[in-house]
Amino acid sequence: MELFAELGSRLQRFGTDAATRQVVEAAHAANGWFLPEEIVRAARTIGEEMLRRDRLEAWLAAYPALRRPHEVRNVLVIMAGNIPLVGFFDLLCVIIAGHRCLVKPSTKDRTLMEYVVAVLREIDPEAAVSLYDGSQPVEAVIATGSDNANRYFRARYAGIPSLLRGSRQSVAVLSGRETDAQWRGLADDIWAYSGLGCRSVSLLFLPHGVEPRLQMPPVNAKYKNNYIQQKALLEMQRTPFVDLGASLLVEEPSFPNALSRIHCARYDSLDEVRDWLAAHDDQLQCVVSECLDHSRRVDFGRAQSPSLTDYPDDRDVLAWLASLNG
Repeated sequence: MELFAELGSRLQRFGTDAATRQVVEAAHAANGWFLPEEIVRAARTIGEEMLRRDRLEAWLAAYPALRRPHEVRNVLVIMAGNIPLVGFFDLLCVIIAGHRCLVKPSTKDRTLMEYVVAVLREIDPEAAVSLYDGSQPVEAVIATGSDNANRYFRARYAGIPSLLRGSRQSVAVLSGRETDAQWRGLADDIWAYSGLGCRSVSLLFLPHGVEPRLQMPPVNAKYKNNYIQQKALLEMQRTPFVDLGASLLVEEPSFPNALSRIHCARYDSLDEVRDWLAAHDDQLQCVVSECLDHSRRVDFGRAQSPSLTDYPDDRDVLAWLASLNG
């Protein structure tokens, strides 16, 4: 608890001093998709949403089994790198559950994850975390990647406890009564981190007759290049679309397979939407809405600020880690 509370204090100040600004510059140089301001945002959001002492205490109070003596396991965490520090939550869960975390960062996010591991070891040289070099024994694994990577993980780590995640996307369900502030929040849910997160909204459900009121924020130059390519493709295919400036709104009731496309589906009743969500649950990460209840529902503007109980894929990581204790 003390380890992460101190880390949280430092992350809330991330980017305000020369040392962390150098980390930001290095992370951006290593991965041009990571804009400096979004790197800072990711670090500070973790510090505020996950690592405040009161929030950690309230979260852990629901898991009394973790306070009982148990055998420490070496848990390998294979991290994604689609947005800054996306693998941090698994690292937090493993250590706070009393196990040892072997970190295998994505090459896309290595700079930031190595920084976090170094800070944890600086706060506590005995912290149960280290970078995985392939030589340490692995007794359990948490891995996040593409669907193809997930199939590889399933074969590679057969025989040991594993929590594996593949590709997911997120939706917003609108009633047509949303305020301007909620539309601004939805724009952040869609385009923050260039729309690369599994919590990034890429499909909108709207009642018939309601038109979206989206205002695009400035986006990464790499995102704009993708938009130019997709626009040319849609024009060539004669597919109707609405040009949002650097993104394309297409009426289609499915998740898009291109970054700069946002799909839109029309509905007559919310029961239709519920049925669609149930049928596509294995592709779904979270639901932004105020008109529909869902186990992974979040408020407008909150998709990119997950709390400690917003478990990826709706899989309770702490409960899974507790189960390793037998």
